[in-house]
Formats: sequence, structure tokens, C-alpha cells
Amino acid sequence: MTGPVAQHGEGPIWWPDGTLRWVDMLAGDVLSLDGDARIARRRVGEVAAALRPRTGGGAVVAVERGFTLCDPDGSLRPLDPLWQDPGVRMNEGGCAPDGSFWCGSMAYDARSGLGALFRLAPDLSVTRELTGVTISNGLDWNPDGTTAYYVDTATGRIDKFDWAPGSGLTDRRPFVRIPADEGAPDGLTVDSEGGVWVALWGGSAVRRYAPDGRLDAVVAVAARQVTACALGGPRGDELVITTSRVGLRPDDDPLAGCLFHASVGVRGQAVRHFAG
Repeated sequence: MTGPVAQHGEGPIWWPDGTLRWVDMLAGDVLSLDGDARIARRRVGEVAAALRPRTGGGAVVAVERGFTLCDPDGSLRPLDPLWQDPGVRMNEGGCAPDGSFWCGSMAYDARSGLGALFRLAPDLSVTRELTGVTISNGLDWNPDGTTAYYVDTATGRIDKFDWAPGSGLTDRRPFVRIPADEGAPDGLTVDSEGGVWVALWGGSAVRRYAPDGRLDAVVAVAARQVTACALGGPRGDELVITTSRVGLRPDDDPLAGCLFHASVGVRGQAVRHFAG
């Protein structure tokens, strides 16, 4: 779909105007791809971890140590940092059915247990929802909003939670375990049928798991370090996949850093907006 345009591509999301946006995370840039295949790039901070549209226009972006609001006129409004430790950064996130924006953190060196999962409420207050996380990664909700799927990559699992606006995430339990030699679970998205699509870092693939945990589709990717995926496009069934060049030599894995595309015949959910 593109050439190798990102060092560490992550967090693809189909925007309300039909463009595709994703991040070059460690460059601090948000990338966008329009219908004419033109790519634009905008720097938002030292890190651009994840983003979602806001209901009133603009975007919310998870940056190195917290959140930034992008107003409809394009101006950036950084919120107060959530921590001071320079060895920890935000990593991946998504919007809950109640319009809150969630993003998790990790240590730059991936040391165990230094990350957390944060919730940014529409009133811009922040709560820490999970602690002791190592690599907080993919997070999304099923179509009826009662179940959330979450990845802490170091566990080798996709976990599921019950979810409700008043109680948040409860009753964590394993959904799928992925053997280490098949790749590590990274970003994920949940489709309109409740299927869970997960990118496999080191596994050269995106897998779809049915709501009962059964593996029922595999999309091969011509790069090893597969980071995240999203469903959308004109028909809603276009799977876009981000990849990374982090840690690779210039001549290694030449398609790493590209954005890939596959028509998968299953529609995604409508993109959830941040209500702040």
C-alpha cells in the first residue's frame, strides 16, 4: 500500500473524512494518507503513541508522557504530564464506548512492570486503571460494548475484561494465548461481528480470532515486525496493517515500515470518538 514510510509505524485509524491516519511513534509524527495516495506528516511531540478523533473536531493524541488535544484549527494543547520518569513512554490506546480515551505505557527498555493503563475522561481528568504492566498494547471493545480485549505483550496473551461505564474493566481473564515462536501479540482491533484481529510482532501476520477464541483467519504480511491493524475504508472491510523497522539494519527486511492492505470480507466497527 505504501513504501517504507515509518521507522515505527503504529496505531492506524480510519478518520471521519475518509483518510487513514497512523503514527511514526518514536519520531513523534502523525501520518495521513488521502484518497490520492498522498502522505502528509505532522510532528506532535517526542512520541506519538496513538490518536482518535474528537466529537467536536480535531483529535486526541497520546504523546510521550500523557495526552495532547489537537483542536479543529490544528493547534495543539498539551495536557499536564502524567509522570516525570524519562525512561517510560506511552505506547498504544483506543476509545471506550463512553467516549473516554485509554492509553497504556511501557519502559523504553521494556523492563517488567513499569507500565500502566490510563483513562482520559471527557472532562480531561485522568485515572490509572491498570498497574504493573510491561508493554501495554492493543485495546478495543466488542460491538455491544460489554467486553474489552487487551494486550500486555510480555504475557503472550490477549486478555478480555467485562466492561461497563460505571465499573470500568473487571474480571480479567485470558482470551487467547499465542506461543512465543509464532510471534508476540501487539495492536488489535475488534470487527463488527466481534472477531478480534491481532498483529503479531515477529510473526509476519495478522490473525483473526472468533469471539469463542477460535483462530479462523490469518493474513500474511511481507514484514516481520507487524505492529497494529484497523478495519475501515469505503466498504468497511479493508484491513490496514502497520509495521516497524526498529532494531533493523538498513538492508534487513526491506518492506518493514510499510503500510499494508488486505480486503478481508468482514466489516469493522464505526470509529469511536473521544468526547472531550
